[in-house]
Order: sequence, then C-alpha cells, then structure tokens
Amino acid sequence: MARLRISVNLPNYITMTRIFAVPVLIWVLSSHLFHGADGRREILASALFIVASISDGIDGYLARRRGQITTLGTLLDPLADKLLVTAAFISLVQFNPAVVPAWIAVIVIGREFLVSGLRSIAATEGFTIAASDLGKLKMVVQIVTVVAAILAHRWDYWYFGRFVLGVKLIAHMAVWFMVAVSMISAIDYFVAFWSKIEKSSTRRRKRRSFILRRPQKFGVPPGALPDRPPQDK
Repeated sequence: MARLRISVNLPNYITMTRIFAVPVLIWVLSSHLFHGADGRREILASALFIVASISDGIDGYLARRRGQITTLGTLLDPLADKLLVTAAFISLVQFNPAVVPAWIAVIVIGREFLVSGLRSIAATEGFTIAASDLGKLKMVVQIVTVVAAILAHRWDYWYFGRFVLGVKLIAHMAVWFMVAVSMISAIDYFVAFWSKIEKSSTRRRKRRSFILRRPQKFGVPPGALPDRPPQDK
C-alpha cells in the first residue's frame, strides 16, 4: 500500500510559522493584556505583522535557492498569505474602524478570494497565472496600510524635532491607495485569465475540428469508419 510522504523542510517551517503568527496577531490586537499608554500593543502588533510578511519572501527564496519546492509548500504558501491578510483586516475593522471600515475589509478579502478562484480554475484548465507586478505592489501597499492603521490607533502624529509625521493621515492615504491598487490588480488578473481561457478554448476547438475532419481526408465520410476492424472469416 502506497504511503503519502509529506516533505517538511526549512521553507515549509517558515511558512507554517507565518500561519501560527495569525492567531497571535489577532490575540495581540484584541487582548487588553498589552494595553497601555506607551503604545506597546501597537508596536508589538506592527512588528509581528512586518516579520510575518517578510517571511513570505524568505521562504520562497530559500525554496528556489535550495531546490526545495514541494507540494506542501505550494499549498501552504498562498494559504498563509491569505490568512495573514484576512486576519489583519478583519481585526482592524474592530481595532481601528475609523481608518479601516468594514467595506474596506470586504473589498480586500473579496479580491483575495477572486484571484484564488481564478487561479484554481486556471489550474484545472492546464495553465497558470503568474504574479504580476501590480500584485507584488499590492502586497507591499497592504503591509504599509496594515502597519499604518495599527499605529494610527495610538498616534495621530510623530514628532521628530521640527519634523512632524502625520501617522493617521498616512494611514488614510495608504488605505485609499491600497483599495485602488487592489481593484486594478484584480482587473489585471481577470484580463490575463480571460485571455488564456480564450486561447485554451480556441486550441480545443481546432483540435476537435481536426479530429472530426480527419476521416474525410481519405474519402471516408465521418461516422463511416467501423468501431473495430472486421475479423477474418
């Protein structure tokens, strides 16, 4: 009896660590244990999210560099990304609704489900949709948005001598920019998906047409060929 072997290597361990960081992030943002006027909860949550996000690039780099791309890693890596982003924005709806209202979270999470669905359909059709530059930009903007929204819960401004950094203003601007990039990248993915689906359908129609026309090439009408060769009597 064949056994299913699951290879767990260093890149996969990093990916699973990112998954385990999701409930920790939710706990830090929702728990009163870290509540304080010094903003330690916001700093801890921001640092945790930044480290988890950076690990996304590290595990992929190590997997390619060490030749350790596995089926488990291919499954867990996008799952970890979706869980981290979804958990962060759902938590922010409660943690800082003034910056991240519920409809923002719906757009962000809906976009993630849309792209995942398109990639699943593409896989069943025998092709893949590569990550675009807009998709990579979207990920960077999401990281900035989440961190800014967390910090804006505690601070409106940061003062560095005569220089003043508007934390809340940056958070609001990042949210709107992220929504725009998310929508544009979703359209970009859909256009790429539709283009490949059309090409795949065209190839299938041509192949089917060739098979149907093949008997006529030899002067035999379609359907006239016997199912099996006649046996000698």
